[in-house]
Amino acid sequence: MQRLNLKNSYVSGKFAEFIAKIFFVLNGYSVVASRFSVCRGSGAGEIDLIIKRSNYLVFVEVKKRSSIPLAMEAIFQNQKDRIYKSAEVFLARNPKYNKFDCRFDAICFNKFYFFKYIKNAWGML
Repeated sequence: MQRLNLKNSYVSGKFAEFIAKIFFVLNGYSVVASRFSVCRGSGAGEIDLIIKRSNYLVFVEVKKRSSIPLAMEAIFQNQKDRIYKSAEVFLARNPKYNKFDCRFDAICFNKFYFFKYIKNAWGML
C-alpha cells in the first residue's frame, strides 16, 4: 500500500480540498463541482469547489500554506479575477443556477490542516 505524502504540495492541496468538502457537506452544502476549469488562454482560472445550499451558489478557493495568514495573503487579485471569469463561464454553461445568489468564499489551511473559513472573501457577480 502506498503512503500519502503530505509533504508534496499538490497532494497536500488535494487533501485540504478533501477536508473542505467534508466541512461543507457537514454544514449542509452539496458539492456541485470540484476543480472546475476553463480552457487555457481564456483568462479564466480553476475554481477549487463549487457548492450550493438552498438558493446560494458558492465559488470556493481552497488555499494551504504554512500559516493561515500566509494562505489568506496568497489569494492575489489576478487569481480572484480569473476565478470570477470562470464563475461567469460556469453560470453560462449551467443556466439552472442563474437565479441563485452567488458569492466567493475562501477556506485557508495551515500546515497542520487547521483552517479558517471566510464567507464573502471578495466581490460578487
